[in-house]
This record gives sequence, C-alpha cells and structure tokens, in this order.
Amino acid sequence: MRPSYLPARRRALAALSVALLAPLTRAADRADATSILSRYGAAPEFQGIDTWLNSGPLTIAALRGNVVMVHVWTHGCINCIHTLPHVVQWHEKYKDRGLTIVGIHTPEFAFERDTGNVKRAIERHGIRYAVGQDNKFATWNAYRNRYWPTAYLVDRNGELVFKHAGEGLYEETERAIQLLLA
Repeated sequence: MRPSYLPARRRALAALSVALLAPLTRAADRADATSILSRYGAAPEFQGIDTWLNSGPLTIAALRGNVVMVHVWTHGCINCIHTLPHVVQWHEKYKDRGLTIVGIHTPEFAFERDTGNVKRAIERHGIRYAVGQDNKFATWNAYRNRYWPTAYLVDRNGELVFKHAGEGLYEETERAIQLLLA
C-alpha cells in the first residue's frame, strides 16, 4: 500500500521541475528563433527596374539602417496571392519600427508585364509599400531567385539573412522580422 502523501509529493516535484526548467526552455526558444537567421552575404542591389509603384526608386544602399523584406511575386500567381495578406499585415504592423517592405513584381506571363495590371493588383490587395516592376528579371537574377513567391530579409547592415520560397513559414518569418528589429 502506497502512502497517501505520494501523489501530493509527485505534484510538488512536477511543479518544481517546471519552475526550474522554464528559464532553460525560454533560452532554447530564443536559440531556436535565432537559428532561423543565416548569413548569405551582402544583399544584391535592385536592378533593371524601370517602374516603381507606391514610391520613388529605391536602393538597398539607401535602405541601410532598416530591416528590409524583399518580396518577389507576381499578381497572377495563386501562391503569391496567398502570401500577400501576411506581407501586407507585416508592413502595417512593423513599418514604424524599422521594417521596409519592397515588393519586386517579376512577371511569369506576358499580361503580368503591363503596369496597369500591376497597379490594379496593388490596389486590389491593399499593398501600400513600394513595388518595383522587374520585367527584365534583372533583380530576380541578381538574387538568384527561382520561385514565386520568395521572401528575403536584409538586416540593418545590408546583409541577406533569411530567405524562404513558397507559401508557409509565416510564424518563422515574423519571428525573424522581430529578431532583426530588436
């Protein structure tokens, strides 16, 4: 027969274990968050962009001191469309804390080259950040991009530290933004 105090003792030991491990868990969470950032070298400059929408011409050099998201997309791509609400939300949430989002619209199809179509897509999706029209694929090639959509994060020193192609990883991307802004 077990002593009656044993379940209470187990609960007390479990509570003590949780209390002692909590700081270690928080430290591990911070380490996991920083592990999503890598070093890819200096971010390439925007190239071959003849038309800027929602802003004047931008350069990576002029944006130094800000955290920059370069979001490569095209308005006819369903995967790109799925990412836009997140990108628009990050712009609204972090623009006053030092995040600059630059959309790089690189067309997959001929109709996506038309500036009027791009303007309508920007309006339809509520995009208020700068969008460069990369019809010549010059910025696409400078970033060695291969997929629509792709998100790149550039730190305040102009170094490329995060990239993700496709949909998803929204929580990880936002965590990376937060780390870079901290």
